[in-house]
Amino acid sequence: MRKIILLFFSCCFAVTAYSQIAPSGSSTSTNVDINYNRPKEYEIAEITVTGIQFLDPNSMISVSGLKVGDRITVPGDDISSAIRKIWALSLVGDVDIKATKIEGDKIWLNIHLTERARLAKFSFRGIRKGESDALTDKIKLIKGKIVTDALIKNTQLAVRKYFVDKGFMNTVVKVNQVRDTSLPGNSVTLIFNVDKKRKVKIHEIEFDGNSIFSDAKLHKKLKKTKEKKIYHIFTPSKYIATQYEEDKDKLAKFYSSNGYRDFRIISDTVFAHNSKTINIHLKIEEGKKYYYRNIYWEGNYLYSNEQLASILKIKKGDVYNVEELEKRLTFNPTGEDITSLYMDYGYLFFNIQPEEISVVNDSVDVLLHINEGEQATINKVTLAGNTQTSDYVVLRELRTIPGQKFSRRNILRTQQELGALQFFDPQKITPNIQPNQSDGTVDIEWQVEEKPSDQIQLSGGWGGAVGFVGTVGLTFNNFSSRKIFDRQAWRPVPKGDGQRLSLQVQANGKSFQNYSISFSEPWFGGKKPNTLSFSVSHSINSNNFGKTLQNYYARLGTSDGSYRALQITSFTVGLAKRLKVPDDFFSLSTSLSYLIYNNINQYSQTYYGTNFPSGVSHNVTFNATLSRSSISDFQYPRSGSSISLSATFTPPWTTLGVSSESSRLVEYHKWMFDSQWNISLIGKLVLHTRAHMGFIGRYRSDVGYTPFERFVLGGSGMVGMQGGGFLLGRDIIPLRGYDEQKVGPLNSSGNATGGIVYNKYVTELRYPVTTSQTATIYMLGFMEAGNNWGSYKEFNPFNLRRTVGVGARIFMPAFGLIGIDFGQGLDPIPGVSNNGLKTFIFSIGQQIR
Repeated sequence: MRKIILLFFSCCFAVTAYSQIAPSGSSTSTNVDINYNRPKEYEIAEITVTGIQFLDPNSMISVSGLKVGDRITVPGDDISSAIRKIWALSLVGDVDIKATKIEGDKIWLNIHLTERARLAKFSFRGIRKGESDALTDKIKLIKGKIVTDALIKNTQLAVRKYFVDKGFMNTVVKVNQVRDTSLPGNSVTLIFNVDKKRKVKIHEIEFDGNSIFSDAKLHKKLKKTKEKKIYHIFTPSKYIATQYEEDKDKLAKFYSSNGYRDFRIISDTVFAHNSKTINIHLKIEEGKKYYYRNIYWEGNYLYSNEQLASILKIKKGDVYNVEELEKRLTFNPTGEDITSLYMDYGYLFFNIQPEEISVVNDSVDVLLHINEGEQATINKVTLAGNTQTSDYVVLRELRTIPGQKFSRRNILRTQQELGALQFFDPQKITPNIQPNQSDGTVDIEWQVEEKPSDQIQLSGGWGGAVGFVGTVGLTFNNFSSRKIFDRQAWRPVPKGDGQRLSLQVQANGKSFQNYSISFSEPWFGGKKPNTLSFSVSHSINSNNFGKTLQNYYARLGTSDGSYRALQITSFTVGLAKRLKVPDDFFSLSTSLSYLIYNNINQYSQTYYGTNFPSGVSHNVTFNATLSRSSISDFQYPRSGSSISLSATFTPPWTTLGVSSESSRLVEYHKWMFDSQWNISLIGKLVLHTRAHMGFIGRYRSDVGYTPFERFVLGGSGMVGMQGGGFLLGRDIIPLRGYDEQKVGPLNSSGNATGGIVYNKYVTELRYPVTTSQTATIYMLGFMEAGNNWGSYKEFNPFNLRRTVGVGARIFMPAFGLIGIDFGQGLDPIPGVSNNGLKTFIFSIGQQIR
């Protein structure tokens, strides 16, 4: 039967081909007489091509295989072959070869071609503009391309697949060709009519063959393929083929991780339940559970079997888990794996391969083949992608130095250090390692991608009696002071040397104003990572709300209408250095500060609840901070910790014999402890915990605690208002779920007087929405507790104000970090408006505490 069909089509094709050699319809001097029953041999005298506009005639003749002077048989296979060759190009819609003239044994041939239409344009109907733009990028149709049946069909399939992959399984795509008369020649417009229909949801997922694990357990392993259930609020039940395939792989890994090495999916069937839903039937074979029996080592000379086994941490009788074995051999996030052990000491060419050498009943023997190789020395280190940051700024942070032995630990540490600069996208910091095994060297190219690091702060808020308060700030995190006089570097400011320049103005008019400028050089002297910084600020906090409000307060008896203010001017210079002991994550910073307090007309007593006398006071402090930080990505840290202990001292003026008249010299010592830990849990979920403590002490019991530099707790932690003015000379500590500065000692008016000891503890679960270069957004749920005490007699570390809630953080390079939180305080504060509770909290900037 098959031969008969082939013979039939061959005859049809032959008739078609032979029929092309027909007498020309045009008048000629010689009649074209072809006897189809008696083929005859002719010599080709001439070949012409007609009917084409864009194709090259000579090229078409060449493709046909016919040449002037060739002898061909008419009718015969030569003409049929020429037609097939031209047709195979898919450039023409019709091929017609005619004999226009015959004289003796010479024949004149004409190849008449009908060109296929060319694409003028295309469009989509029935879908959104965003989908249309995405499809345009995906299918890559080019104007002027020849429109073939294959092109139309392939594009139609690609459009349908695009929507099927998104869950629209019943998508129908129809194509219309419309002749385009606006262009010369044969041009068409393709119109793709798309009917997505509704997304198909999953009605039921049925497992067949499972006895070890329940259906409910297996359903949980299909993370993105869920049944349509009422309680699946946050897990969509739409069927998406690509996600379904991924979930099948996860199911196989789940069984494998539990020792079921023979697990397999025998069959899976997806079939319609109705027009809107489908059913999935998975037939599986679990197999039996396997365990490790013996683990053998081969090829190890540098380390003994016992040393390697202590790193592998797999012993006889453990469940056979191939995935866990691979992790402990090649890459463990904790760094405790066999490959890291070797590569941290230069063995870049190290290789280890596991082999199952025996499987007896439920036991597996594994042989680990090791090829230690030679130690590799770093040859060249280059940079790529740092378009703004100077090379030396990046190179000084590298732990991969030419001439040193290769170390994977140093590779990871360099990634961490470059991420900590906050000049580059942490996700795009990539070491391109180029080993050369022949000479035992390796070249490393560090590929980075610059991200916007400068920040503009524009914020404002309503401050009750004082009205609107605005803040304008500019922070240049990659500033270059050496390029200040280079006109071409001002785009808009000189950049590239890693310096930090910050300018900020905050005011609401006359009652509150704050001006500050700070500068830091992270490599003072250029040879060591010693940071030199200085800052200057001036703040004014007054009752100058306007004549109307001053008279109002005077009538209430809270003010006599006279001007009162607290002015603070501060100067700070600091020096910080990285330490090598106990490890190079430690740093020590010191600073010297001089603050001038000008208390005009008992402002501190009226608005702060303290009896500090009017006049000018001086505060000279020395601060030392010992800290350790292993956090690499400050926008969304997934791992690492940060611990800081800070001590601030003023000279003990009274102990040194300074008279009480000179008590305008403020004296105290202040201790601050801050810590945070980040632990990656499952996938992108991160556990973030913090602990904060602060203490203020005095040198002599007969001298009271300083009225300045105390702690106020509660609210957003942003500069807050109290008694109609902004708090100056205070450490403002946020505590979500409570009103601004309402946690701790209060005066009779309900305003914070400031505590001398505080504790605060925070636990957050964080999950990222996006961590792109343009924005980092993550959601969080939190529990935190804290309190603030006015004396050590009242101090009770277990008496804390608790709160729970949810929130989000949005980081954009140009504006910094924005926080939104909804918290519920669990311990109301009696005697305070609204029990001191505040549900909604809005914050700006990175908050240490």
